[in-house]
Amino acid sequence: MFIRHETIEKNAVLMLVLTAITIAIGGIIEIVPLFTIETTVEHVKGVRPYAPLELMGRNIYVREGCYLCHSQQIRALKDEVERYGHYSLAAESMYDHPFQWGSKRIGPDLARVGGKYSNDWHYAHLINPQALVPESLMPKYAFLAQTPLNYDIIEEHLRKNRGVGVPYTDEQIANARKDLEAQADPAADNEALLKRYPKAVTVAGNGRAPTELDALVAYLQVLGTMVDFADTSTEQLQQ
Repeated sequence: MFIRHETIEKNAVLMLVLTAITIAIGGIIEIVPLFTIETTVEHVKGVRPYAPLELMGRNIYVREGCYLCHSQQIRALKDEVERYGHYSLAAESMYDHPFQWGSKRIGPDLARVGGKYSNDWHYAHLINPQALVPESLMPKYAFLAQTPLNYDIIEEHLRKNRGVGVPYTDEQIANARKDLEAQADPAADNEALLKRYPKAVTVAGNGRAPTELDALVAYLQVLGTMVDFADTSTEQLQQ
């Protein structure tokens, strides 16, 4: 046995070939089963694709590098659950491309920030964080309130997301512009919006053209709100 090992260890080419074969076998065992099931992430009741305004807000969140200071993943540890809420489920990020789990917390985790504060609080906090939290290191994003949201190709944006697995319907794509504007206008009729995107929070657009700040607030307000953990176990949610 040892003689055979010595032969392999002294022959670099032979060791390389045998190592490649071992890795290939291990890879096949790990990967092939994934192709035999419909999905590796169980769908959880309530999780839906982002509404158009929320999706645009997510783009701004990524563009401004918010994930560098805020995670969106509550680990199954007592102290984290007590501070932030129910631990994160994989299904909650199934429509994120890329996911925003993050790897650092200079600021608090945002996985369940939706509904925790009012729209007005979010607007004020993003415009001047230190006015609400004096010790905050967060930069000011007041310029977002003055930047019109560019949603000229929102229909195509949803269509591209559908191409990578987000289940936007033809109806949602056709009404993308209308839904975006309705969510950014408290005076608008949002019945159709809520039918297509339950729990979508209308933000304070006040009848003007939507801004990037409106989109970012809409995104923050939906985080962690899709799944109702109140009186239901995770097993029941997955049914």
